[in-house]
Amino acid sequence: MNTTIPFVARTDEDDRDTWLEALGTAMPSYRIKPFEELSEDDRAAARVAIVADPDPADLALLPNLEWVHSLWAGVERIVAELPVDGPKIVRLEDPQMAKTMAEAVLAWTLYLHRDMPLYRRQQEAREWKMHELPLPSQRNVGILGLGNLGRVAAGRLLEQEFNVCGWSRSGTRMEGVETFGGSEGLDRLLAKADIIVVLMPLTGETRGLLDASRLSGMKPGASLINFARGPIVDTRALLEQLDRGHLNHAVLDVFDREPLPHDSPLWSHPAVTVLPHISGPTNRTTASAIVARNIAAYFANGTIPDGVDRLRGY
Repeated sequence: MNTTIPFVARTDEDDRDTWLEALGTAMPSYRIKPFEELSEDDRAAARVAIVADPDPADLALLPNLEWVHSLWAGVERIVAELPVDGPKIVRLEDPQMAKTMAEAVLAWTLYLHRDMPLYRRQQEAREWKMHELPLPSQRNVGILGLGNLGRVAAGRLLEQEFNVCGWSRSGTRMEGVETFGGSEGLDRLLAKADIIVVLMPLTGETRGLLDASRLSGMKPGASLINFARGPIVDTRALLEQLDRGHLNHAVLDVFDREPLPHDSPLWSHPAVTVLPHISGPTNRTTASAIVARNIAAYFANGTIPDGVDRLRGY
């Protein structure tokens, strides 16, 4: 088969070439070509494209495009930039990504559970002092977002015997997890949890969801982990709650602007741990295999995977 599949991405050359190699290995029957190398015939023939933060102007030059397969789980940017009547958007749903994210949630929950920020400050002050360690079952960990990532992360926390509660807009149920739904349910969970983990997608409804009011309504002394998207949390309000001591610590892997600007106060804040968006990286090998399987099914029988709900944003 000599079918050409466009690869449309705003990425540096090294990253592009690494993706092309991984995709080529997973899809040897197809020619995966970067957008800038497509001929006019290639552009006209394209029915599906593999994308990673694509330029919508490039996609507009593929006149017969039916759908795009994203290499990322987060699709808020492409949803915002592509016209509603544009190609169908299929996000990456990779079980390995959920496992990797769950590992990160567990690691940084343990970091907070065992007071690692406090011991770091003591090291800097050359202070030798031990503190009581509660049992995991005495910690309430609240997960905001009970989609695939949230459910797998909750499972890992339950294995470690943390007391897990979860919130979703619809009040999704999960065995072993106390679940909450709606606006009132969110307020109740925030008041209950010692550690909040944000894992929900960024949509019009979740943008700014953790605002000054909700952050002030969190349990005194609680900590926050944001592994979702920066704009879900009001950064200025978060710093205010950390400064006044209402909140204990924040582990932030995502930000309003990325990379985080050098002059951001988050870098040097003693109650903030800054991570460079590494909590749930895409695995090129497993992602490429999933893309290959979905595209092969499409050319075999016309099947397109379930796409993003443009109204919901994911």
